[in-house]
Amino acid sequence: MAEGFSLEVRVSQSHLFYAKVKENTCVLLVYGMIFSVHGMENKDMEKTVGKRSVQFEVPPCIIGAASVAGEKEGNGAFGKYFDFVETDPLFGGNTWEEAESKMQHIAADIAIRNAGLEPGDIRYIVAGDLLGQLIATSFGIMNFNIPMFGVYGACSTMGESMGIGSMLVEGGFADYVVALTSSHFASAEKQFRFPLAYGNQRPYSSTWTVTGSGAVVLGKGDGNWKRKETGYVQIAGLTTGVITDYGIKDSMNMGACMAPAACDCILNNLKDFGIQPDYYDKIITGDLGTIGQRILKDMLLGYGYDISKQHMDCGTEIYYNEEQDTNAGGSGCGCSAITLTGYILNKMRKHEWKRVLFVPTGALLSTVSFNEGNSVPGIAHGVMLEVAQ
Repeated sequence: MAEGFSLEVRVSQSHLFYAKVKENTCVLLVYGMIFSVHGMENKDMEKTVGKRSVQFEVPPCIIGAASVAGEKEGNGAFGKYFDFVETDPLFGGNTWEEAESKMQHIAADIAIRNAGLEPGDIRYIVAGDLLGQLIATSFGIMNFNIPMFGVYGACSTMGESMGIGSMLVEGGFADYVVALTSSHFASAEKQFRFPLAYGNQRPYSSTWTVTGSGAVVLGKGDGNWKRKETGYVQIAGLTTGVITDYGIKDSMNMGACMAPAACDCILNNLKDFGIQPDYYDKIITGDLGTIGQRILKDMLLGYGYDISKQHMDCGTEIYYNEEQDTNAGGSGCGCSAITLTGYILNKMRKHEWKRVLFVPTGALLSTVSFNEGNSVPGIAHGVMLEVAQ
């Protein structure tokens, strides 16, 4: 093109079937007519935003999801939204750990089928749980024979799995990725606190580990997967968390350990994208519980952000806390995972919520470090969910 000459082509999204920029040539297919414009510089959208965030050029879509829950969760506030509720706490197995593995297998299988796919179509599984060496995950998904990235973010694992999975898909490294996590009340109590037979009393600040597993299948936003309905939810961006430590040493008050991490993640998301809380219909944290929720709101007010109208906490809402004796609410990887796959996505598909900042929160509790006198750090990961237009 001649120096100083520019050409602008405006085409409505509904008329544009194909657009590609390669080797300084832009090719447009509009109603069967091909336009080739040479001399254009290929400038990809900047994907990194601010200090900690990512914005996707072609946002990956959640094309399948599944929620598997225990009986107590099925009797809770979101019970009618779950895909599968099992009354047997062992899920037909012999141990609590085996039960959790079975939950993961069921959740992944339902999510893949809901996406209209077969296990062989999945390139990667990104998954984790609360147990040592991720044993619930490794035994749960082993028979799928799908390449796996094992991740540990404590109760923030669903956000971490979705973040890594969406980058794999949008980056062109996979057509389909499953993000998956789980927790089980009995296996968590066994590993981190006391044997159930001990019958210890629980303080009001404690939370109840959710028995549940949630899975999503991520596909390319411009992929060839079969669209069965409107209102698909896409992952528009991410804000990755950092480890925060306010010196909390109370293992029965996980909300206080995680609230600073949630505050840091939300604060950086708002700053990185230059937005206010009302940009979102909901800002949903993972499992702060009633105490951590109050701490989070107070901390963000100190930075000049009021999220009281937008905020919801999965742990605070998943149970009927007084009737079900869950004290400060629910917790565990499964808490945010089944709330997302059961309740949140349902609201978004119905267009009741169009933008949600999903912020699973994790307390990085270790029995070794805790017994050595160390504090319990926290972490949180932000996933920007939007209804695809």
